[in-house]
Amino acid sequence: MEFIYKGLEVEFDRHITTDAEVDTQVERLRQQTPNVKIITDRAAQNGDELLLDYAGFCDGEQFAGGTAEQQTLVLGSGMFIPGFEDQLIGAKPGDKVDVNVTFPEQYHADNLAGKAAQFKCTVYEIREKSIYELDDAFAQALGLESYDKLYEAVRQSIQNYTDERGQMDLEDRLIRKAAQTMAFEPNDDEMEKALDEQMDSLAAQLVRQGLSLEMYAQFTGKSISELREEQRGEARENLRIRTAIEKIVALENITVSEDELNAAVADVAKQNGLTDEEMKAYISDEFTDAVKRSVELKKAMAIVRESAVLVEKQ
Repeated sequence: MEFIYKGLEVEFDRHITTDAEVDTQVERLRQQTPNVKIITDRAAQNGDELLLDYAGFCDGEQFAGGTAEQQTLVLGSGMFIPGFEDQLIGAKPGDKVDVNVTFPEQYHADNLAGKAAQFKCTVYEIREKSIYELDDAFAQALGLESYDKLYEAVRQSIQNYTDERGQMDLEDRLIRKAAQTMAFEPNDDEMEKALDEQMDSLAAQLVRQGLSLEMYAQFTGKSISELREEQRGEARENLRIRTAIEKIVALENITVSEDELNAAVADVAKQNGLTDEEMKAYISDEFTDAVKRSVELKKAMAIVRESAVLVEKQ
């Protein structure tokens, strides 16, 4: 069976960002970027945000966890003990206010539940938050000159994202199509290793959702071995694709230079917010091999992608 990875024909549909998508994202930005005004000519009222220090006392003793400096609190938000926020209404910057409250009977700290307490507060600032109009002032709060430029920047950002996702989807379809032209029959050891990797991947996905493999098995009413068997098809496909990539690397004599490897490692460090020195702690033969394979993959996919015949979807 001939392995074909050049000149593959695939349908391609480039999504063009719509005004509705831009409007939605702009509105999201507007909600996330309140217009904050420092109030100096009136007392605090419901809905204001205060900047304050406070220290809590119970039975005359200051208690752990009841002290904060430069804390922000929106009056009326219900974030603090009932009655706390109400007693700060009417305060002005520089005021010291004694707030007297009673902890709820069901309070999470048993030593404070149901007890009277006093918080000594110092108010520093009163801030009034409002929603920006869709105007130049809103754009300037986000670091752009005008609303028109903000609108176009958002459009370009969405378009860049959809283009990137589209290219990833295109490359995935191309390599899958190439892999299907290759004679492929893994042996038992290869399949077991692929299944191990697939189960590790599933376990990692579950951890991000706060679940373990065992918990997931319980929820689905299946055994670990049944879950493993369910992964067989995907594991086989992933193994086929990896084998196809390795074959392209060999056929095209793809190599990774020391400079390319170092640049790729630096990229990983940057993406994870690590300095070169911090990155050294993660360097191992296994890590270096993984980075090298990622560079080989990019080079192999570039060859497949550049030779592909794209048919625009109607």
